[in-house]
Amino acid sequence: MKTFLGAIVALALVAGTSSMAHAADEKKQNSQQELMKACNAQAGDKKGDERKAFMSQCLKDDGAMPTTQQEKMKKCNADANAKALKGDDRKTFMSDCLKADKKT
Repeated sequence: MKTFLGAIVALALVAGTSSMAHAADEKKQNSQQELMKACNAQAGDKKGDERKAFMSQCLKDDGAMPTTQQEKMKKCNADANAKALKGDDRKTFMSDCLKADKKT
């Protein structure tokens, strides 16, 4: 009986772990889809090779580099939220993110 209960608990743990991994994959896919949407909207009327080059650079830059300080803050804040950062980790990330944007 103990072996049977142990097997059931083990199966429940495995099932829970796989569903958590699936949720993480879904979240990553959703952020990639959002990035594709944003880049696509920014590409506007560009056609052919020009559009292809723009999309490639936009995706590499995580949605193109924002120009105003407010846009930089929005982008870095959204990235920190997507990574679920809190406290000192978030503070460090925001600082690095804003500094990185100034260099470009």
